[in-house]
Amino acid sequence: MKVYRTDEIRNVVLLGHGGSGKTSLVEAMLYVSGATNRMGKITDHNTVSDFDKEEQKREFSISTSLIPLEWEKAKINILDTPGYFDFVGEVEEAVSAADAAIIVVSGKAGVQVGTEKAWELCEKYHLPRMIYVTEMDVDDASFREVVEELTAKYGKVIAPRAVPFRENEKLVGYVNIIKNAARRFTGIAEREECEMPDYIVPYVEKYREKLLEAVAETSEEFMERYFNGEEFSTEEVRAALRSNVMDGSIVPVGMGSNLEAQGVANLLSDIVRFFPSPDKRECAGIKRTTNEIFEANYDFAKSKSAYVFKTMVDPFIGKYSFIKVCSGVLKGEDTLYNASADADEKLGKLYVMSGNKPIEVSELHAGDIGAIAKLASTKTGDTLSTKSTQIMYGKTEYSVPYTYMKYVVKTKGDEDKVSQALAKMMAEDVTLKAVNDSENRQSLLYGMGDQHLEIAVSKLASRYKVDVTLETPKVAFRETIRKKSDVDSKYKKQSGGHGQYGHVKMRFEPSGDLETPYVFEEEVVGGAVPKNYFPAVEKGLQESVVKGPLAGYPVVGVKAVLYDGSYHPVDSSEMAFKTATIQAFKKGILEASPVLLEPIANLKVTVPDENTGDVMGDLNKRRGRVMGMNPVGNGKQVIEAEIPMTGVFGYCTVLRSMTAGRGSYEYEFVRYEQAPSDVQEKEIANRQAEE
Repeated sequence: MKVYRTDEIRNVVLLGHGGSGKTSLVEAMLYVSGATNRMGKITDHNTVSDFDKEEQKREFSISTSLIPLEWEKAKINILDTPGYFDFVGEVEEAVSAADAAIIVVSGKAGVQVGTEKAWELCEKYHLPRMIYVTEMDVDDASFREVVEELTAKYGKVIAPRAVPFRENEKLVGYVNIIKNAARRFTGIAEREECEMPDYIVPYVEKYREKLLEAVAETSEEFMERYFNGEEFSTEEVRAALRSNVMDGSIVPVGMGSNLEAQGVANLLSDIVRFFPSPDKRECAGIKRTTNEIFEANYDFAKSKSAYVFKTMVDPFIGKYSFIKVCSGVLKGEDTLYNASADADEKLGKLYVMSGNKPIEVSELHAGDIGAIAKLASTKTGDTLSTKSTQIMYGKTEYSVPYTYMKYVVKTKGDEDKVSQALAKMMAEDVTLKAVNDSENRQSLLYGMGDQHLEIAVSKLASRYKVDVTLETPKVAFRETIRKKSDVDSKYKKQSGGHGQYGHVKMRFEPSGDLETPYVFEEEVVGGAVPKNYFPAVEKGLQESVVKGPLAGYPVVGVKAVLYDGSYHPVDSSEMAFKTATIQAFKKGILEASPVLLEPIANLKVTVPDENTGDVMGDLNKRRGRVMGMNPVGNGKQVIEAEIPMTGVFGYCTVLRSMTAGRGSYEYEFVRYEQAPSDVQEKEIANRQAEE
């Protein structure tokens, strides 16, 4: 592939609901542009985007693919993203590197939750966007209904770019709204002028009026001409449309059929005409040495720098770091500096990736997207720059994974292999986290949802040949006491030679501080227990609080007072006093009305207004206490509640089904509270069964 200048590049992310046709659109684009000589099909497992075995098995995208193609003397870098919400991290990576977005909407299904989420992402990143309605070859698809839905949701920014027409229930052509002329499809990327069918004239007039109004609003001169009834030329309309698309005041709506590759050539031309090249977008970092702002702005004349927005780790082709060049021109012989890792990285060869196929290029200009192989110290979110001008770009904000399961390695001895495989998978997937919960002796896997975790386990088996099972995780309960107790504990053992003798009298009571395991005090008078044995008594307490006598959970909030005891001048030892203390602790806790404490989380659930009742009802079932509700705009509320951590488990799936995927949540641990008696009894019974 030839080298392209910054002004010849378009970086476009495809967004939309799962199953709306993003991957098949990429296939049609590749075919129409001449990059491939046949269109792959998702059902045939031969698309360029979905090259991963898991994607082919499940027939949907799991990770973002980069697909470069050439059209009208421009290079279009297409970022094909997954539509399912569990893989939102991949979408966020792609959006951070894009300069514009195409939101793909199914002509059959219409506006879906994924469409709304795609729009929200574009708003967050200020991305110019177009909407492309697929499946127009299907008889029950309705372009008009989709346009009406979009207009009802997003208002007058929605501007149809073409109106399709059918003959004998087949898509045969469209009316170009800008030119006000009908076109009939004659072949791949080919069409001819034809008569406009009478039945679509009213829609064409309505949509054209809307487009011309938007054009008129771009300048006072145009407004005057519009009111005087003067016509605008095609070039004037296009120029106005380009400026409106760039500032987001117009969102053109195109249409076509991916399977028939109809309407795709128009979409590619619109990308080149209306979307900005990277040099029209802003990009700034910080100079590390001076803390000054570095205005990169995709200027090829400035010092070299690039942002790593994604990592691909493949057992067969190795590790590739996907970069967007923020300034300068990168060449293979360059050595760049990674400030985060404090390491020099020799670039070696530069590539553009087409799916999982690396294509070598001699250089990458500012604004272009490419890949570098085998960068030892570089990970997603790092910046590469020259050592003389060290730059750091802000890291992309990724969604936080809250769904978690305990994972158990099936084959003994595979633990190291599993941890190495997970490390590689976490380098690839920023929303997958493996955590060692040493307190409960379990390994936890965090992801964006149950499907995310299930696919991670499937990848471990297929890619790295290691098997793990997912199980319900243990919750970190605590034990404490509510009353006082007074115990007398003697440890006495006689065997040949020296015996063992330690005797303590201790009081146990609540300390009032659940953050600290124990407080130790001594009130011994008259040397009943010599001072040199006090550390042994405290050592006994230290060991005892790790595993409480009630259900084997750590003990907190206990005040232990040593007030008396006795010793033997020959047989007493530190070991004996430690053992006597351990016995005293067990007896003292059980006599002081022990209780289980459960962890409580502060939960924030963002839901549409119409779902608040259902969500609050469900929180009550989970023993949650709703603390309040705040409107956050866009017809959504944030419900704040305190909920036991046991109630958070499995919440992701339930919330999605209650809100049709529109709800989201976050939580953090706040404190421990006494567990209700039924929860306590059940937990004690479970622990006894485990032992």
